Amino acid sequence: MTQEEHLAAIVAVHIEREGPLLPILNDIQEELGCVDEAAKKYLASALNLSRAEVHGVVSFYHDYKESRAKLPVLKLCGAEACQARGGEALATEIANVAQGRCQIETVYCLGLCSAGPNAMIGRDVHARLNSTKLQKLIEAL
Repeated sequence: MTQEEHLAAIVAVHIEREGPLLPILNDIQEELGCVDEAAKKYLASALNLSRAEVHGVVSFYHDYKESRAKLPVLKLCGAEACQARGGEALATEIANVAQGRCQIETVYCLGLCSAGPNAMIGRDVHARLNSTKLQKLIEAL
């Protein structure tokens, strides 16, 4: 399947929704690994938006990448609640474990403040992490 065919299939799933751009971008990022220039151009045409409007949304949200990550991405919560539960120490520890296995991004909040520290890989959120659990997650990538 070509990229354009893949994009058309994703757009078809959401085209009847009110405000379909974000759900479409979420699926493109998940399935294709990025929202590149070709995808932005296709979306602008399919949704009757300007390329600037699509680019503005893609560049505003940090989850949308314009090129594929070379390694899997592990998003580690850096918000206060996770820090208070040992998140900072985990961030230091995983730097060594993650080398060559994943790319680490610190994000502000994953929404599970009472069960931190938390990390997200893809759409999966992992809660109550400690160094052993986090090391197993990274090794499984």
